[in-house]
Amino acid sequence: MPEASPNRGVWIVLAYLWAFAFIPLILEREDADVRWHARHGVLLMAAELTLAAAYFALSSMVHFARFGLGGVVLVCVVLTWAAVFALHIAAIVKGLDGRRLIVPGVSALLK
Repeated sequence: MPEASPNRGVWIVLAYLWAFAFIPLILEREDADVRWHARHGVLLMAAELTLAAAYFALSSMVHFARFGLGGVVLVCVVLTWAAVFALHIAAIVKGLDGRRLIVPGVSALLK
């Protein structure tokens, strides 16, 4: 079994900081756990960008349809991005502890 990377903690933190996830994915070849976290971080980034694109499409339609409903959508978006931030923090904490955060519907795509 290959030994853990000496910069394991730094790599795992970078893995969940959006585009920085590509750095450990490209540079760390030996530590399979770090590579998993980096792939997971890229997958989460793609899911979040898809969510953001869906929000912008929805908010454009809602804004033109009714101004009041646009405010409700905005509140939902703020809460959603707070949840995304919390998800990244939880993934970093679990990764540093040697565990993996499994996100239903997203993490299954890594297999």
